[in-house]
Amino acid sequence: MYQRLNTAIHSVAILAIHGVLPFDLCAPYEIFDRLRTASGENAYHVRVCGEARDIKAGPFDIRAQWDLSHARDANTIIVPGIANPTMPVADEVLALLREAYANGSRIASICTGAFVLAAAGLLDGKRATTHWIAASELAARYPRIDVNPNVLFVDNGRLLTSAGAAAGLDLCLHMIRCDYGTAFAAMAARLAVVPLVREGGQAQFILRQPVVTGTTLEPVLAWMLENVARPISLTAIAEQANMSARTLVRRFREQTGTTPMRWLLGARVHRAQELLETTRMSVDQVASAVGFESATSLRSHFSKIVGLSPRAYRRSFGGDVEAGVP
Repeated sequence: MYQRLNTAIHSVAILAIHGVLPFDLCAPYEIFDRLRTASGENAYHVRVCGEARDIKAGPFDIRAQWDLSHARDANTIIVPGIANPTMPVADEVLALLREAYANGSRIASICTGAFVLAAAGLLDGKRATTHWIAASELAARYPRIDVNPNVLFVDNGRLLTSAGAAAGLDLCLHMIRCDYGTAFAAMAARLAVVPLVREGGQAQFILRQPVVTGTTLEPVLAWMLENVARPISLTAIAEQANMSARTLVRRFREQTGTTPMRWLLGARVHRAQELLETTRMSVDQVASAVGFESATSLRSHFSKIVGLSPRAYRRSFGGDVEAGVP
C-alpha cells in the first residue's frame, strides 16, 4: 500500500497543463481542499500548479498561482484529463513527473491524463485505465501498458489512473480512504454528495458499437444481430458465411479481435441493455428475447460483461421504465 511522505500535512499538487479539462481539474481540488481533521485543520494542502502562468482550458483561461516547481515535493500529484491526448506534452511536465515518482510521490491521473503518465514512461508494464472512448488509442500508442477500459480506476500503489469525468471522484475518494481510512473518506463522499463506492465499472457506460463495416464479415455480422433471439451455433454461422468453421474463427479473430460465439454473446448482452433501457419487459422476457436459455444465464453473462446485474443496470439507465418492472 502507498505510504505518504513524512510531512505534517499531506500536500496535493494538481497539474494545469494546456488543454486541461476544467472539470477534471476542479473536482479533485474541491474534494481534497474542503476536508478538515477532527481538530479543524486542513487534511490536505492543495495547490494548482501550471506549466505556464496562463493556461488554455477550452472556453476558459486559467491563471495558476503556482508553477511546476511547487509540485516537485508534493506527496500526491494529480494529472487531470486533457482535451487532445495526442498532443505532445511539455518536456518540463514529463521531467517533473519522472523526478517526483523517483522521489516517492504518489501520482494519479484522471481521464486522458493517463496519456501524460504514459508519455513520461511511468505506466510501462503496468495496468491502467482512461476514458473508455480513448482506451483503444492509449493501448495502440503505448503497447507496453495493460489497458483496461472497463474499470473506474486502477491502483498500482504509487501510480493510479481513472476513467473519465466522475470516475476521477471515485479515484480521489479511494486515495483519501488509503490516507485516512474509510470513515474519513465517507465524510468526503457526503460533502461531495456522491457515493463512497459506486456499483459496477466503466463498462456500463460504453456505447454499443455498430457492426464492423468494410470487412468480409459485415454480412454475417448483420445476420447474427438480426437473429440474436434464435439458437445459433458455430456451424450455422459458418454456413451463413459460406466458409468452414476453422476459416470463420480465423477471420473473426483477424477482423473483430474475438471469436464468433464471444461476439454473439456480446451482441446479446448489448441487445439486452437496449431492452432494459427502453421497455418494461421483465428480466425473464428480456432473456428470451435476446437468445439466452434462462434469466439466470442472462444475469451471469450480463454481470461479467457490463459489471452490473440487469436489475441494477435498469435502475441506472432505465429511467421511468424501471418502476414496477420485476
